[in-house]
Amino acid sequence: MAHLDLSADVVTLTQQLVDIFSVSHQEQEIADAVEAALTALPHLTVTRRGHTVVARTELGRGERVVIAGHLDTVPLNDNLPSRLEDGVLHGLGTCDMKGGDAVMLKLAADLTEPDRDLTFIFYEAEEVDSVHNGLRKLTESDPELLEADFAILMEPSNAAIEAGCQGTMRVDVRTTGERSHSARSWKGVNAIHLAGPVLSRLNDYVARQPEIDGLTYHEGLNATGIRGGVAGNVIPDECVVEVNFRFAPDRSEADAEAFVRDFFDGYEVTVTDMAAGAMPGLDRPAAKAFVDAVGGEPAPKFGWTDVAQFTRLGIPAVNFGPGDPMFAHKQDEHVPVEHIERCERILKEWLA
Repeated sequence: MAHLDLSADVVTLTQQLVDIFSVSHQEQEIADAVEAALTALPHLTVTRRGHTVVARTELGRGERVVIAGHLDTVPLNDNLPSRLEDGVLHGLGTCDMKGGDAVMLKLAADLTEPDRDLTFIFYEAEEVDSVHNGLRKLTESDPELLEADFAILMEPSNAAIEAGCQGTMRVDVRTTGERSHSARSWKGVNAIHLAGPVLSRLNDYVARQPEIDGLTYHEGLNATGIRGGVAGNVIPDECVVEVNFRFAPDRSEADAEAFVRDFFDGYEVTVTDMAAGAMPGLDRPAAKAFVDAVGGEPAPKFGWTDVAQFTRLGIPAVNFGPGDPMFAHKQDEHVPVEHIERCERILKEWLA
């Protein structure tokens, strides 16, 4: 079994985590290593559900903070083992998000008397369909393990605060025609041609940019795929334009769906996936205190993250982790050492 040395510095610990292969659905080895390392710490109570590991202090403090990060990565792309060059750590999962996991492990080991009670959640299967997401499963099986006044998700955010997150929705917009032989095309109705006005509407779309808690969220409605066609000599009778809607967190799922259906009025619209966004919640006392501790100006989170899981439970949450999210999932994925050390330093100072 892989071994994690919690006495090592946070960068070395990040390398140890990165070099444990943990592509989604293959997290047993890394979860075993995390569980063993945390179980050895007498000030923590450790619970495991599948390949999700939860460690909690029980000090009776007046406030509790959850710090969470996923253990899985996207598939290997010739980017293991890790390598450290000129203050930058390269390798699969360095940015998304084993640098954040290493910070969590160091906090769990070193903060034996934090000024708030702490819950650390290392969860499985974030990079795949949400039905497998370990944090989502935990909200259903053991919601009491997530009870807190504030939550921090260690997703890469350039070691700065990104608040809330966008909601996301995927739909199929379908056009229907009539098949015929392509040599006698006038005998049919070409469904692919009928999709032209759908693409024109998308091209003319003007993004809504609402301001929420002083942050400006930029919505997006885009075609992400198109499928249709039967054979090279057949006029197609169906075409589907796949559309992704990234909506601001002040819209509910019902509001987002109503907007999309109205936008594509006259067409058949099928919702294929939906996840609500998360409001920033920066007006909450715990969130404000963290913003003050980190300094700088919080930014809106463009994209969906698991802060939405906490928002659904009524817990204000932010993204705060090492790494530039632009490099997540790329072959040259990497994280600056300075980001990892900065996140560790800020969180230790705030919690100690």
